[in-house]
Amino acid sequence: MSIKAADVAKLRKATGAGMMDCKNALTEAEGDFDAAVSIIRKKGMAIANKRADREATEGVVLAKVSEDKKKGAMITLNCETDFVAKNDNFVAFATKILDIALENMPADLEALKALDLEGRKIEEHVTEQTGVIGEKIDLSFFDKMESEYSVAYIHAGNKLSTLIGFNKSVEEQMGRDVAMQAAAMAPIAIDKDNVDADVIAKELEIGKEKARLEGKPEAMLDKIAQGRLGKFFKETTLLNQDFVKDGKQSVKQYLSSSDKDLTVVAMKRFTLNA
Repeated sequence: MSIKAADVAKLRKATGAGMMDCKNALTEAEGDFDAAVSIIRKKGMAIANKRADREATEGVVLAKVSEDKKKGAMITLNCETDFVAKNDNFVAFATKILDIALENMPADLEALKALDLEGRKIEEHVTEQTGVIGEKIDLSFFDKMESEYSVAYIHAGNKLSTLIGFNKSVEEQMGRDVAMQAAAMAPIAIDKDNVDADVIAKELEIGKEKARLEGKPEAMLDKIAQGRLGKFFKETTLLNQDFVKDGKQSVKQYLSSSDKDLTVVAMKRFTLNA
């Protein structure tokens, strides 16, 4: 039977599948649009099953905050190649998922996958995209936060994003500066009080052992280790790090220059290159 170009275009718009895939599906369905959609979706599931064992290590990490700046969300959508990760349609698909995540603030990743996107679960759309694109597609990460004022930053290339929450409103450039600082310097915590006790214990032990190997007196090891722990906090906690744009002050001092009570209360950072 003859398949109209308009029907092929309509099916392509509905499914995102290629022109020939749409034409073949319509031919197989004898022109029945709904049946053709079903054929394409089943094909996507079959391809997804075949590629289940493949590694999807490329992709995008996107972050966004609500218009009122009170909440933020971050997602990672993976694929197999950087070529697909840079595709506008792939990024647009990831952005749709991020928008739904931000609007609904689901409890976790599985809850996000179960949310509705254009009449079907997000998870079903992800599977379908595997068939459309021909690579394994995986929604692998979701995080969220709420604060008085939130800022999102997506590093060039969409491989790294941060979310920073402040205790009060902050000037746009200052908020972006701190979000970029978190992206560039990869702090493990906001301040020293937020560092995990196990991490602190490990750093103290490393400091003592290093001092011991340097021949320092045993009675001085604890004091030396504490001093090195202070340096560790300065290098690895956001507020105590040297401000990248001005190494003469810390991030905490930079914020205080605007408002002595301004501080960071939440931080999220995720990268594909970890």
